[in-house]
Amino acid sequence: MTTSGFWQQVQADGLRVPAQRPLDDLTAELTAMLGSPDPETRDGLAYPALATWIHRGVYDDLLRGLGDGIATGLLTGLGESGTDSVFRRSWSALVLGECLARDNEVLRLEAATVLRWGDHLATWLLREQDLRGYVPGQGWAHAIAHGADALSQLARSRHLEQPELTAILDVVADRVTVPGARLNSGEPDRLATTVMALLGRDLLPLSLLEPWVNRLRLAATARVAGDRDPYDATGNAEAFLRALHLQVVLSPQAPSLRADLLLVLVDALRASNARHLIGY
Repeated sequence: MTTSGFWQQVQADGLRVPAQRPLDDLTAELTAMLGSPDPETRDGLAYPALATWIHRGVYDDLLRGLGDGIATGLLTGLGESGTDSVFRRSWSALVLGECLARDNEVLRLEAATVLRWGDHLATWLLREQDLRGYVPGQGWAHAIAHGADALSQLARSRHLEQPELTAILDVVADRVTVPGARLNSGEPDRLATTVMALLGRDLLPLSLLEPWVNRLRLAATARVAGDRDPYDATGNAEAFLRALHLQVVLSPQAPSLRADLLLVLVDALRASNARHLIGY
């Protein structure tokens, strides 16, 4: 039976852990499959198996080792753009987020491990050069979106307090203020979800959030010199501010400072959209 055929049978059996092979071997094979350019292998077989086993508790006693191993995938081909290596990095981030989500549920990991994974995620996300969303014939790369999902789980960890949550805010701002390729596949919305996870902790005061929003406002209203598309410099920050405003407005679990934060966000949006506002 081929590798693909084996895992298709596992899936057909309800993703029960096969008894005929050691778990270490199965995990190594699935981890390698996360880097496959074939979407059926990667997100049709490898990711569902790993995510399901994580949330069924298969790895509860092995969670630290699993996450450490998965985190090494964030370095595979880092700095490349337009190559197949992005799949290993991106889907490794998503699985690392599943490990964090499991720890948030069962409380197995010590602070040092969670913070180490957070450092790996932040370093990778800021250095990621491949910003493709959907790749025809190969499915989702979506590195920034998957990084945002992982950071959302990190933000919910009991091991993070105000300093660490502030660092995540800075990572989000750094990512959306980098001039260059625009994020056009829902990444601003996913990054806004990360911020909502941070706000849900109610550990970040408005005195910290207001200058952070103002930094994004400046990026969204920056003037671009020369013959360049200004949206290459401002578009991501502007899209992110809109996404965050929408989520703060609509979230059924609003942070305690929602009203004050909305005033700050509206001011930022008014500044970045002044050319579109009649009478402004």
